[in-house]
Amino acid sequence: MKPLDGRIALVTGASRGAGKGIAIGLAEAGATVYITGRTGAPTDTHETVAGKEIPGALSETVAEINERGGKAVPIPCNHRDDAQVARVFEQIKQEAGVLDVLVNNAYQSHEATSSGMRFWDAPIESWDNQMTVGLRSAYVASQHAARMMIPRRKGLIVNISSRAAAGYVLETAYCVTKAALDRLAGDMAHELRPHGVAALSLWPGALRTEKIQILESLSLAPADLHRDSESTLYSGRAVAALAADPNIMEKSGKVFTTRDLGDEYGFTDIDGSQPVNSRRYWPPPPPAVYPS
Repeated sequence: MKPLDGRIALVTGASRGAGKGIAIGLAEAGATVYITGRTGAPTDTHETVAGKEIPGALSETVAEINERGGKAVPIPCNHRDDAQVARVFEQIKQEAGVLDVLVNNAYQSHEATSSGMRFWDAPIESWDNQMTVGLRSAYVASQHAARMMIPRRKGLIVNISSRAAAGYVLETAYCVTKAALDRLAGDMAHELRPHGVAALSLWPGALRTEKIQILESLSLAPADLHRDSESTLYSGRAVAALAADPNIMEKSGKVFTTRDLGDEYGFTDIDGSQPVNSRRYWPPPPPAVYPS
């Protein structure tokens, strides 16, 4: 028996990056994992960095999960489209009947995010992309998930955020979106607590994603990134450990780093190591103007 045998999970934005690693981690622990993304097949690539297409597709995530003996169900979905999102949850209802875990990972960044472009030079679509497929998409998916979880009085919603929620990283729109995801998790937790459903926010560290690998190949990534980074599967093992915790309601409404959870639950990264803790960047710097 694996700790998540019989559990049903949904990971949004799982064609690559953190979402792919989280889907694999949940499947590794025994869950049946539904995965969404715009990139159903490798030929459907939508995102670029430094002028290069970022690899990754739902079909590839499924193949890797199958190779590990897990089960994944891909559902192509553009999280800008509420009707498509509704169909995802309807399919889960029809096929599985329940939903135990929702991971809000879908995100649409912009070249401005990777380049560190200042907000006054960034196109407004950079803000719109991140607020729509990032913050709003998490809110919409959480509504659907809560409606499935509340009648059963159990469930877990995890927002994938980052240390950018606490201090400046990359660029303004990215930081604001991540801070809002943390606040969304906390406020959802407040409303969900009487119904036995947990919501929290998770900060992965610097991830070795497909995008980062491209930047490294072009010598555009920070020199110390590899030393301080972690695999995307480490995030998956963090979410799986949370989902298996019988006392998860004690963590509801809080923000955790992946390393926090690695220390608490005892899981490690692929190579058996424990990566740098993003908590080293706390406490966040004070705001420029503090309300009196």
